Amino acid sequence: MSEKSAHQISGADVAWADLILVMDREYKTRIAERFRGLALPRIESLDIPDDYGFMDEELVKRIEEGMNHYFQLMQQA
Repeated sequence: MSEKSAHQISGADVAWADLILVMDREYKTRIAERFRGLALPRIESLDIPDDYGFMDEELVKRIEEGMNHYFQLMQQA
């Protein structure tokens, strides 16, 4: 959703996804508002503040941990 992102999320992305993981609740709200006309998949926040530098080691670690958590939940379902 950031102007600086290499890939801007599209309606096609939203329609394709079963789950969207975002860094924080603000992004969750933005996606819900931007695509309110579409049937949205589940959107979950990793609760990671957007104050890290690009590819910061701590940021990468937190994203990996958050994603692994959701992957484990999906495998159990």
